[in-house]
Amino acid sequence: MNLDLQTIQALAERLENCQLTQQDTTKITDDYPDMDWDDAYAIQDEIRRRKLARGLRIVGLKAGLTSHAKMKQMGVSTPVFGFMTDDYTVPDGGECKVSELIHPKVEPEIAFVTKAELRGPGCHIGTVLAATDFVLPGIEVIDSRYRDFKFDLKSVVADNTSAARFVLGGQPMSAAGADLRTVGIVMEKNGLPVAFGAGAAVLGHPAAAIAALANHLGARGECIPAGSLILSGGITEAVSVQAGDNITLRVQGMGSTSIRFV
Repeated sequence: MNLDLQTIQALAERLENCQLTQQDTTKITDDYPDMDWDDAYAIQDEIRRRKLARGLRIVGLKAGLTSHAKMKQMGVSTPVFGFMTDDYTVPDGGECKVSELIHPKVEPEIAFVTKAELRGPGCHIGTVLAATDFVLPGIEVIDSRYRDFKFDLKSVVADNTSAARFVLGGQPMSAAGADLRTVGIVMEKNGLPVAFGAGAAVLGHPAAAIAALANHLGARGECIPAGSLILSGGITEAVSVQAGDNITLRVQGMGSTSIRFV
């Protein structure tokens, strides 16, 4: 690590205050170009500590920047990982207030719920599928705290991978019930299709993103507990939204879920 504890705490406070006050900021590597990966995840961990201290609960984990389309859109080349707290939850068909966000975008995802612990190193797709209870459609609302959605990989890791809101719905399906590589998705904005894709867009198989997360946590002495919810990453490029927009995600064999922006 290249940053001291005081700097890590100050950067975590800066990023979380941006989220809480809907104010953007320049990416933190502009000020700290020598920060490393451990620094980035330490800042994210401090944001998590701050949220837990305020009484929030961790309700899920997430992989981000897992599709080639998303990597190209954001100019990065490696997946990142973060967490979700209970205040990020939106009920299926529920409302999301844009006044609580900076510049929200939506991503279509396949969510996994585990029935057994996943622990790296050495976690792979087969391990993930055996440990998965079911999968279902999910829409993630991302909202980078960085100005104009411009960031590098270390800055977005520190910013908890742009996590903001998420919604789940549809019909839970056994992970053994379909080839998740070929499962098709359509995301609609105000009734018009705006994104198409298939599960293979996520690292070749969405379970690969879960395995990568388990291996990442394993390197830190952590694991994915049984009963965890994990968003496997956006299948397509993110789509911008504003007040008045209605987003629906339809996933082959899993039904649909939706969210309204007000």
